[in-house]
Amino acid sequence: MSDFDLKICCMGAGYVGGPTMAVIAANCPRIKVTVVDLSEKQIAAWNSGNLPIYEPGLQEVVESVRGKNLFFSTNINATILESDIIFISVNTPTKISGIGAGRAANIKNCELCARKIAEVATSDKIVVEKSTVPVRTADAVKRVLASASKYTFQVLSNPEFLAEGTAIDDLQNPSRVLIGGEQTDLGKAAIATLVSVYAHWVPADKIITTNLWSSELSKLVANAYLAQRVSSINSITALCEQTDADIDEISRAIGSDPRIGNKFLKASVGY
Repeated sequence: MSDFDLKICCMGAGYVGGPTMAVIAANCPRIKVTVVDLSEKQIAAWNSGNLPIYEPGLQEVVESVRGKNLFFSTNINATILESDIIFISVNTPTKISGIGAGRAANIKNCELCARKIAEVATSDKIVVEKSTVPVRTADAVKRVLASASKYTFQVLSNPEFLAEGTAIDDLQNPSRVLIGGEQTDLGKAAIATLVSVYAHWVPADKIITTNLWSSELSKLVANAYLAQRVSSINSITALCEQTDADIDEISRAIGSDPRIGNKFLKASVGY
């Protein structure tokens, strides 16, 4: 009999996958979490006392559960086989050729993960997009899964909202957890399964469930809104230079308005 109620695989041992899985493992002792990667060097670092990335509190979280219910491995096939939920958390670099070169994200790595899952899986799985991806990427993932496997896969979107330097706190005390999936009986059941994982430590009112496309787009819209705020305060800085106003004083004044808030109102380098 298994010692675990649920088994999770995360494909990609990078800045998002590693910390996210460590926090899930720390809060869910009855869930086995395994992070897999092709890079032996990366996995060796996660299994050492010198982690491949630095975030305040990350080392302590990893060391508290590593070897208990958190594992780092290069054995991708075996981990996929045993897992109920598979997170895809790989890089989506900007395309360097073809349509959208220099602007659009390249989802090749996501598709390669889907192909590997389809080739290896011998049972139905829940597949979760964790990477930042263009809207409708889930369609591409579903096509790959369906073309190479006879099993049923429910694809969910669960975007990350981490900030460098506060990633562990962002994961332990999130402003929201967003989960999107198909609005079918099977899709809703998959959403409920992932909700049950986060519900170990995240209040119910902070877990937002949506359809698949709303979740994918919400991540991109959030990024765009934050960029707009930085751009806006920078443009006001140029006006301050002409009027002898102080941009820091203006930021404090307008940031005190609860409708605006005080986040992302610091003028950037160059101003």
